This record gives sequence, structure tokens and C-alpha cells, in this order.
Amino acid sequence: MTVNRYRCQLHHSAHERRLETHPLTWWLRDDGECVGLGEYVAKDGYAVVRQVLGHQGPDEVIETLKAANIRGRGGGGFSAGVKWSLTLKGENLPRGYLLCNADEMEPGTFKDRLLLEQVPHLLLESMILGGYANDSFYGYIFLRGEYVEAARAISRAIEEARAAGWLGRDIAGSGFDFDIALHTGAGRYICGEETALINSLEGQRANPRAKPPFPGQSGAWGKPSVVNNVETLCNVPAVLRFGADWYQQLSGERSDDGGTKLYGVSGKVRRTGLWELPMGTPAGELLDRAGGMHDGCTLKTWLPGGGSTGFLLPEHLDLALDFNTVAQAGSRLGTGILTLVADDQSMVSLVRNLEEFFARESCGWCTPCRDGLPWAVKLLRALERGEGIPGDIELLEELAEDQGPGKTFCAHAPGAAMPLASAIEYFRDEFERGIAHPGKDDVMPERPLSANGERGDAER
Repeated sequence: MTVNRYRCQLHHSAHERRLETHPLTWWLRDDGECVGLGEYVAKDGYAVVRQVLGHQGPDEVIETLKAANIRGRGGGGFSAGVKWSLTLKGENLPRGYLLCNADEMEPGTFKDRLLLEQVPHLLLESMILGGYANDSFYGYIFLRGEYVEAARAISRAIEEARAAGWLGRDIAGSGFDFDIALHTGAGRYICGEETALINSLEGQRANPRAKPPFPGQSGAWGKPSVVNNVETLCNVPAVLRFGADWYQQLSGERSDDGGTKLYGVSGKVRRTGLWELPMGTPAGELLDRAGGMHDGCTLKTWLPGGGSTGFLLPEHLDLALDFNTVAQAGSRLGTGILTLVADDQSMVSLVRNLEEFFARESCGWCTPCRDGLPWAVKLLRALERGEGIPGDIELLEELAEDQGPGKTFCAHAPGAAMPLASAIEYFRDEFERGIAHPGKDDVMPERPLSANGERGDAER
């Protein structure tokens, strides 16, 4: 029986990709099948492990990473080299952990899945190098539980690498011991926050932790721990092979951020999928590569990097897709996977769908997130039905402000607030159409307060 499997589509054929220009996807096969150990080694896989272990000191590795400025590809944009430099290390300190965040639950994002399913040995090699630089004795891949095919690919790759001596004791005769285990999560968005991930890995409830101490000082089981995203880590071997200057030059004049990026497109376009392109590629170029919008559709707005980023307009398509440029436009690069919205799609319905997701995924730790997000959903549902009352839109704006950066325990609520606030800013008229307009003899009732202090009708 033939099993139909969905695979992330990379729109670069093998003859278009070279290691020097496509360090993340050079290894991939055109048929989408997983690259096994033999094929990976035949294309110089694990060569950087031999090059680095025992020949370069951990501090030298970290300085190269800092100079390259690999910014976190999970959405945060923090320098991986700087993060590694802050890890506690020393003769009198315990060896810690390297944790790979493969819990890819950002709405509209599917870039890490490509690497996990099709070239898992690249991630393993990257983690060996990261473990060496951070004096980690063990690595964990924290994988989204729904990524069943990725789990199979990673498990097989770990077995192959361990049997070949790339994991375990005395890797490549260097005296460095390091092993990796796969941990599948329970499917919670909040585990994308690094300390919530650590709590979940330890078997605790996936709530974020107070910082400081940061994971680099006291992380998993109280030991120094580094948490990096899949795509972030997968840049490491090529940087150590070709150097920081090479990495910076990959983006050319497009951006001050170096390297390439796995960009993607979803929505009402002719061709969805992924491309590995220089950091700073304009959004309009991605839309062109996707073949433009479906026939009869016009672009209304777009999200630059998943559901927790702010909406931008068609006039922003010329923006370079890098961290600073997108931030200056009032949004975030996030994961770099564009969601394109057509003119026939309701912004109220779209945002309501997003806010329902964020409300459901809240860990419930702090009030603005636990109570504010469900309240926003109730208001949006009323507007969607045309049953909103005057003041509902202003209340949504107030809720978004109260959930902003620095006002909640972690970045979950600020991420949820960004698409809500930007949708109201750019498309307020669509929200206003959800306000009921009584006749001249009718009285618009004030929305009553519910038992928990929320203003809402009986259904709310």
C-alpha cells in the first residue's frame, strides 16, 4: 500500500545548490527522501567535527560564532555566539546540556520540519559542535510531538551516528564525550519559550521560569544549559568550515545580518514552500518566487514570520526581511515564513482564529495572558457575528496594550497582541462593521459584567 506523506517543498533543485551558497539545504535530495549517514558523509558530513574537536579550543569556536553573528532563527534574533559565551564553564563546574528547540508550533511555520525530516545528520553534527563549545555532556532534541516522520528520521540518524562513533565516548579520537537523545513533547506552544521547554523536559508543567538565573547559568536539572533553534544550530558547521567573514558575505549588501535564511510562503499563492536565500531578501521577491497570488486574488496584508508577528501591507513588500528592518516597520521577522492574506479574507475572522490559538496555548501563569486572551476572543467573536457594541474595539486595543512587552511573565501574550493591534490599526473599518447599529428607538445595552469581571453576554 502506498502511503502519501506530506513533505515541505524546497524550491531549489540540487544543481542550483552548493555548500558555499546554500549551507542549510545543500545536502537535500530532490526526491525529498531522508539523507542517510553514508550519503551525508560522502558529502563531507561530520568533516567539521574532525576539523574542530581536539584542534580548536571551545573559546575559539565561540569567538568564530560571535564574529559570524548567527542570529536566532526561532524568532528571537539573539546572537548564538553571544549566548554560548555566557554559558558557565570551568573545572569546578558541572558539565551541562545542549538543548535543541524543535518544538515548531508557530502558526504558519514549517521550516525546521524540512531539516528534521530530510537531513537530520546536519543537526546532529551541529549539536556535537555546540556541545563541545559549551562543555555539554549531553544533548536533547525537544521535538514537537506531532512531527512523527521527523521523529523516525532523527531516531534512525542517532542510531547511525552512535554506531559510527560520532556520538558517545571519545568522538573522533578527541577525548570529547557527548551523546544525544530525542524527547517528543506533548504539543504545547509555550514550550517554544526556552525555560518552559526545560521545565517540560524535566517532567514538570511547561511554565516559563523567572530569569535570572538564565539557562546558561542554571538550566536543565540545575546545570548550565544552552537552548537553540534547529535552523540556528544547522548554520554552525558551515561557519566553522568557511569562517565568519564568509558567513557575513552571504547576505551581500542586502542586510547587516549575515548568512542565509530558510524563507517560506503560505496562503493564497500559486506555489507555497521554502527557499534558502540570503538574509535580507525582500518580501516581494518571495511573492514572485511563489508565482504571485491566486487568480482573482489581490494581496491585502501579510505576516512576515508566523502568527505572533504584526501585519504589514503591500507597500512593505520592498522591505529587506531581516530582524532590524522588519522591526523598524512595526513588526518582527519571527521565523521568516510569510503568510499572505487575500482581499477576500476577513481580518476579524483571521485574527479571531489566531487569538483562539494563543488563548488555548497560554500556560495560565500571569493574569494579562490567562484572562486577557480569552476576553479578546469573546470580543472578536461578537464582532465577527455583527453583535459588537461601541467600545469593543477600544477595549481590544486596551487589552493588546496591557499584554505588551514587559507586562507579562514571558513573550507569549506580547506575541498574541501584535497581530491583533496591527490588524485594528490597518483595517479598523472591518472591525467597525462588526458593531451593531440599533434603530433610533432602540437602546444599545451596556454589555454586562460576568462573574469573573469580564464584560460579556451569556454566550461569552
